[in-house]
Amino acid sequence: MMRKRISAAETTPVRVVIVTMDGHLAGAVERADDSLRAEMPGLDLVVHSADEWDGDSEALAKCHADIARGDIVIATMLFLEDHIRAVLPALEARRNDCDALVCCLSAGEVVRLTRIGRFDMSGQANGVVAMLKRLRGNGKATQSSGAGQMKMLRQLPKLLRFIPGTAQDVRAYFLTLQYWLAGSEENLANMVRLLIKRYGQGPRKAIGTRLHTQPPLNYPDVGLYHPQTKTRIVEKLSELPRNRRANGTVGLLVMRSY
Repeated sequence: MMRKRISAAETTPVRVVIVTMDGHLAGAVERADDSLRAEMPGLDLVVHSADEWDGDSEALAKCHADIARGDIVIATMLFLEDHIRAVLPALEARRNDCDALVCCLSAGEVVRLTRIGRFDMSGQANGVVAMLKRLRGNGKATQSSGAGQMKMLRQLPKLLRFIPGTAQDVRAYFLTLQYWLAGSEENLANMVRLLIKRYGQGPRKAIGTRLHTQPPLNYPDVGLYHPQTKTRIVEKLSELPRNRRANGTVGLLVMRSY
C-alpha cells in the first residue's frame, strides 16, 4: 500500500518514548524510526533501557526527561524492583498528560498505569485483567502453555474488532502486545503508527489521519531466517533461495523468550 508522504512544511513534533528492560530491540526500533520519518518528519522515537540507565544517574535523568515530554509512552518488560522504582514516579507523573501510556509485559504496578483512550487499567478493567492473567499462565512455562497463550493473544484482537466502545482500546492494547513480541522493524513501525493514529491529540491527531497500519506479522516459533526471502523467516528448507555455488554461514538462535 502506498503511503502519503508528509512534507517538511507539515512537520509536527511527535515524541514516542519506549522504556524497557534491555536493548534487544534497539536495532529494530532504529530501523523502524528511519522508515517512519518519511511519513512523520517530526517524529522523535527514543528507547531507554534499564541496562543503560541502571546505576547511571545521567542516563536515568535523560530517561525521566523524555518520559516527561513523551506524547506516546510505552513501558515494557519492567520486572525488577530496582528498575521499577527508578521510573515508576516518572510514569505516574506523565500518565494523565500524555496522549497514551501503554504498560505491558511488566510487574502489576507498572501495568496498572496503562491509559489509552477509554481503557484505564487503574481499577475498572476487571475483565481485561482476567484475560491478562490467562495470558500470563500459572508460572509453569511449557511448550504447550506458551503456544496456547500466543494463540489466545492472536485471537483476541479478531474477537474484539466488532465490539464498539472501550473494546476498541482494549483491542489496540493487545495489538501492541503482538507488535512488540514479534518485534521486527515492520511490526514496531506499525505499533507506532497504530498508537499515533488512534491516540494522537491536538496537531498530532491530523498526522494520525494520514497513517495506514498493517496487522502484526506473525513469525514461526521454529523457522529459518534468510535475508533474500520475502518474509525473511520461513519454515521449510524448500523455501530458501537456492545457490549451490555460494558459501554460506549458518547461525543457530536459541532461548527464545516468548
